[in-house]
Amino acid sequence: MRSPLRKFFLLFVVLCGMVTACSPAAPIPTATPLPTAAPAIESPRSTAIVMTDGLGRRVTLSQPAQRIISLAPSNTELLFAIGAGGQIIGRDSFSDYPPEAAALQDIGGPSFGSNMEMITKLQPDLILAAEINTVEQVADFKKLGLTVYYLSNPADLTGLYTNLEIVGKLTGREQKAAELSESFKKRIAAVDEKIAGITQRPVVFYEVDGTDPAKPWTTGPGSFMDKMIRQAGGVNAGGNLPIQWAQISQEELILQNPDLILLGDAKYGTTIEMVKQRAGWDAIKAVQKDRIITFNDDLISRPGPRLVDGLEALAKAIHPELFP
Repeated sequence: MRSPLRKFFLLFVVLCGMVTACSPAAPIPTATPLPTAAPAIESPRSTAIVMTDGLGRRVTLSQPAQRIISLAPSNTELLFAIGAGGQIIGRDSFSDYPPEAAALQDIGGPSFGSNMEMITKLQPDLILAAEINTVEQVADFKKLGLTVYYLSNPADLTGLYTNLEIVGKLTGREQKAAELSESFKKRIAAVDEKIAGITQRPVVFYEVDGTDPAKPWTTGPGSFMDKMIRQAGGVNAGGNLPIQWAQISQEELILQNPDLILLGDAKYGTTIEMVKQRAGWDAIKAVQKDRIITFNDDLISRPGPRLVDGLEALAKAIHPELFP
């Protein structure tokens, strides 16, 4: 039976459509720390900020937000990445990166009903929601007279630049957001350039939840992870599944015969040795060749700035010969 934390993880994965980002057998790049400094607002505005959010709602701020509550880990990471960490006054319970986030007021989650009074007392001038949050939650905050911006998940890595621009405008950090986008574009282009020359694409099985080894959860066609695996030079073993997030039968997995197994559920206790001992899995090429890697799922399940770290980590795991 899944633990409550693992149940939330799977729910988070499905709702984020990404999965919502390792200590592998072959080393994977360490995630680059996000900037945590909070310099003065770059260009204070004298006019209101008016933007349309992911729900099609018109959101107005009289000036860049200075008292922000983040309702999702991806939002918290975006805010810190553009130097707005000092403007956050509260964050959801699952925001654990960067380490500085631990010092912020924990407002609970994923349900915030019991903490509405505390949230109101914090007097935020902006609540930054994400797709892990429900439309009903947004409405509840609005009823309290609070300003909420619903930030949609990026459909691809290009969408990450859009989200950086949006959060930059909301917080008065446009310049930093633009600089970060440019650095991300260069890093992604470097990966794309190396992958462009490959002649073989290994089959990759990404395990989201292996609580039931006979039917582990994985990522299907069209999901964000599916796109990331393909961009990193692999073929998704779950690419033939009927939906984006599903359980794959052991028979189908053996048929796909992946060259590489990535354990996104390593943070929940799944180990390489456990996988090797699973009944029937010794027929899989990745198990036979000891190509099982524990992977930091936060890098690709959270639709934030560490997606670029995730792409680099995936590319190195799939094509270590190209990324020594």
